[in-house]
Amino acid sequence: MASKDEIALMGHLMRRAGFGATYDELQRRANEGYEATVEDLLRPEAHPPVDENVLYRFFPGMEGALAPPTNQADWVYRMINTRRPLEEKVALFWHQLFATGNSKVDNPPELTQQIAMFREHGMGRFPDLLVELARNPAMIYWLDNNGNHRGAINENWGRELLELFSMGVGNYSEDDIKEASRAFTGWTIAPKIPRNPLGRFYWNFEYRPEDHDDGEKSFLGHTGNLDGDDIIQIVVRQPATARFLARHMYNFFVADEPQVPSWNITPPRDPEAIDALVQAYEESDFDIRAMLRTLLLSDFFKEARFERVKSPAELVVGTAILAGNYNQPRPGFPALAFECAYQGQELLNPPSVESWHTGSEWIDGGSLVRRVNFAAGLMGNTTLPGIRSIVDGIREREANSPAELVEGCLELVGPLDVSQTTMNELLAQAEEDGYLRWETEEDARESEQRVGVMLALIAASRDYQFA
Repeated sequence: MASKDEIALMGHLMRRAGFGATYDELQRRANEGYEATVEDLLRPEAHPPVDENVLYRFFPGMEGALAPPTNQADWVYRMINTRRPLEEKVALFWHQLFATGNSKVDNPPELTQQIAMFREHGMGRFPDLLVELARNPAMIYWLDNNGNHRGAINENWGRELLELFSMGVGNYSEDDIKEASRAFTGWTIAPKIPRNPLGRFYWNFEYRPEDHDDGEKSFLGHTGNLDGDDIIQIVVRQPATARFLARHMYNFFVADEPQVPSWNITPPRDPEAIDALVQAYEESDFDIRAMLRTLLLSDFFKEARFERVKSPAELVVGTAILAGNYNQPRPGFPALAFECAYQGQELLNPPSVESWHTGSEWIDGGSLVRRVNFAAGLMGNTTLPGIRSIVDGIREREANSPAELVEGCLELVGPLDVSQTTMNELLAQAEEDGYLRWETEEDARESEQRVGVMLALIAASRDYQFA
């Protein structure tokens, strides 16, 4: 039987390598062992994907939907119901890094296709992922590479590939941007079959050799008839790329860093952790899975509990998993997708190619109220199956004293560490009504209500905002 410490560590792992888990799942995984669980998460192909047939049978409008909230709802459903949590979390990581927005693309199914590409390639080799990204029609349109022609280059994709997607500011020249852009001429979107009368068709990548600049180019010290594949192979071998990617992974999976635009002047929070991730990248031939394994097994990861502000998607999905009311197709997923947007993270539509600002900027005054109201509303609803399970757990433990009630609730929703200030407030609330009683139906109803109030207070606490 796993100890409390082992279950707490497993809770930390599942919040970071997924979106959280119920206490029963944490117990099961803790009994299997931490390292075994990490390997299981790193091998998503061992588990079946989300059954799209079930989803689309209940909601046929989600298949190829043209409305952004429907595509967002499709993704929220997958985040909650996946048996491959790290695969879905990695897809969110790449969406946040390779920000592509429907505000310009105006084609939600293409963004859904991009997310599917992140699922397929997101834990493979970084150069392979960048090639897929450069060929992705949503990205091509988002950064105007369809307007990048021989003799009339468009620098948007070449610039952002270097500045925001791989190396970071200060590690290349303006000439490098121009030469990279020349190398990607001819990488474009194929003509699309008209929608009517046969229905809609996806965009497809097309390489047009007649539009490609096949002249000599000089890029980051390399000279030759370089094409887009050559540019990517050069980029992934740059020391700056290894460090930039490592810092992004640390910021997303370990602990909040300053905002990305300041990274060229602000050192990393934990230089030794970045060095370890860089070493994993270089020794594994640029393999993302190897970097994730190093990260998840490291002491710096295990010790960084509640060091990250949950993104809106993490807060919404994690709370929904605990509530237990969204583990099958049902009405309500568009409302969850809207909730992410109301809290400041509209999925499939980041505000710019720079993506969302993270950390403390997730919890400004307006969004914090929204986050608290959402989480407390779900966690305090004792009619939901997941909350019912927590109530039953409190009753089975005979956690009847005020202190036992608080301790039991914190354990069953996390386990969640809270500050002494929060603990004092929770204890004061619990002590107002004394011990829980379960002898009569009226006692049981009152005690269930008190557990719900305690769970709502925990969800409304500052501590619940952190993962």
